[in-house]
Amino acid sequence: MIKQILYWGISFLFLCGCTKDEPKGSPAHIENITSEVDDDKLTKAQDSPGDWMSYGLNYQEDRFSHLNQINRETIGQLSLAWSTDLGTTRGIEATPLVVDGIMFLSGPWSVVYALDTRTGNILWTYDPKVPKQTSIKSCCDVVNRGVALYKGNIFVATLDGRLISIKASTGQFNWSVATIDTSKNYTITGAPRVYDGKVIIGNSGAEIGVRGYVTAYDAENGKEVWRFWTVPGDPKNGFESKAMEMAANTWKGEWWNMGGGGTAWDSFAYDPELGLVYIGTGNGSPWNREIRSPGGGDNLFLSSIVAVDVKTGEYKWHYQTTPGESWDYTAVQQMILADLPIDGKDRKVIMQAPKNGFFYVIDRTTGEFISGNPYTYVNWATHIDKKTGRPVETPFSRYEDFNKLVAPSPLGGHNWQAMAYNPTTKLVYIPSREMSYLHGNPTEFIQDPKRWNTGSKFNPNKPIKDDPKAHKAEGRLIAWDPIAGKEVWRTPGASIWDAGVLTTNDLVFQGNAHGIFNAYDAKTGKILWHTDLKSGIIAPPVTYLVDGVQYVSVAVGWGGVVGLWYKFTETIQPGRIFTFKLGGNAKMPALIPAETKTKLNVAVTATPAQIANGAALFSNFCGVCHQLKGGGVVPNLLYSKPEIMAMMDDIVRKGVFVNKGMPSFGNRFSPQEIKDIQQYIYAEAKK
Repeated sequence: MIKQILYWGISFLFLCGCTKDEPKGSPAHIENITSEVDDDKLTKAQDSPGDWMSYGLNYQEDRFSHLNQINRETIGQLSLAWSTDLGTTRGIEATPLVVDGIMFLSGPWSVVYALDTRTGNILWTYDPKVPKQTSIKSCCDVVNRGVALYKGNIFVATLDGRLISIKASTGQFNWSVATIDTSKNYTITGAPRVYDGKVIIGNSGAEIGVRGYVTAYDAENGKEVWRFWTVPGDPKNGFESKAMEMAANTWKGEWWNMGGGGTAWDSFAYDPELGLVYIGTGNGSPWNREIRSPGGGDNLFLSSIVAVDVKTGEYKWHYQTTPGESWDYTAVQQMILADLPIDGKDRKVIMQAPKNGFFYVIDRTTGEFISGNPYTYVNWATHIDKKTGRPVETPFSRYEDFNKLVAPSPLGGHNWQAMAYNPTTKLVYIPSREMSYLHGNPTEFIQDPKRWNTGSKFNPNKPIKDDPKAHKAEGRLIAWDPIAGKEVWRTPGASIWDAGVLTTNDLVFQGNAHGIFNAYDAKTGKILWHTDLKSGIIAPPVTYLVDGVQYVSVAVGWGGVVGLWYKFTETIQPGRIFTFKLGGNAKMPALIPAETKTKLNVAVTATPAQIANGAALFSNFCGVCHQLKGGGVVPNLLYSKPEIMAMMDDIVRKGVFVNKGMPSFGNRFSPQEIKDIQQYIYAEAKK
């Protein structure tokens, strides 16, 4: 409290009468350097290579830094400069922003931090006070992927759907706007972007029955400028645009009653020369098109890249990566803009490696398909037709009449973890995986607005179509040649859930689930340097200059959708920022020791029928976060204390642990159903 009072006092003095010689890290210094981040500076990010001013480093979102003090020859001297404990215990997916040594990033529950990278000290913290009950709507942990910076202000989108502007110099609140209908199951985990003076933000929640859209707000006052819906609503209510009227022709049935999906929960890019914002859209709601849109249809704009006018939000063109999406194959994965020589001509392109396993090169002026080749094992389609740009599906890709092992899995060949493009090597570095998933068409489907509704479930009454080639579950880092459309090298991953990447002229940096932070040779994939940070890493690193010295920082905090269920290190350490430089001499922070746990050993008194009911309820409602075969940032209940398990009715129905992030389910369960779940857990602990 005293530290905060002193900081605010200094803030007042400096902001009332600052000079050009204000101390680095003072409020006046931060005000000066962040106020200069305007449209021109963001457009010309290459002229400020020492800063990392936006989520993907620049509007191209290529995550390629020109800084070269840390290189193939000097990498052996890289060591810890400082580390800072953020006091968090959940997943950190954020990309830090850095301007003249001042770092801004977000953490769990959408909390924002400002740090002085010269010292590692936290300057201020802004907590938007997200209600912990919101976690019941979140599919994939209470994470946040980052903030935006523009004209002296920081913008963060919160898990409960607010877009907030705060002063970069002090963390003081400016304004807040509700971007969602809070009566519906929307959440936000993505990072906002600022284009042409507008803050762009999407949302998530497709599996729980929402209809996706993207909104642009005036960065100065938070007023809505335009909104682009990604899937059509009920035709009886009219259409918001001609684009929605066009899209409605590609749907069947009464899809609007199920939401439709298409949420833009992560990826955007911007070409200021063309004046186009590129939106990556998500999966259908439910996944299964047979249920969502009986009778077929492409279901625009699911799983698409959509270009809209930055000033009006007017539709310009689209390219759909997965027509009639039925496998959770989102196209919200990172889009990279580049100019590439294609067939003897320089083409302005978008590159994307969406979940469906194909790497796409698309003309960003027109949306014309240029190329698309598989970057991981794919069995739902054989190839992309060069004339039509459409996938050629295999006979067993859809699962109406059988259960099918489909590759990639819903985790995708590539997920939100950032890839990077290196114009020196002309390679794209993709954190990838090879996995499959057994999809099935249920005999009966009843939508529940309070739980996941995928519409894909193993049907014991139908045959299984297996694929012996689809049994792997492994991660890898891939170097991909986007011009030749082929893999150049790969290196094995530590898990299926490793981190995003950063590239420089001759290096690629990536952390992994085992807590190892690696530097690879950008041309060969050979590991040139590594350090053990002792806790799983999912966030991508950044690099920047401070007073002429190059640093590399990475946020460490295990979590995310896989991190909810499993961990790959002995312990999960607090969220921390680790920062490295050549010749750093800081000590590694003290580690929290592993906790000794024992399995529950409580008498099982329920009948087999009650245990079976508890198993079904656990699978449908609890298993989204709790896994009894693993145990990540969410506890494995097999190792709970008996006195805690005895409180299950109070925890689940009355919400006594809401402040810990365990939401209340209210009267969704009866007291007997709570007992059935409890007894199922006791029975599993005895196996």
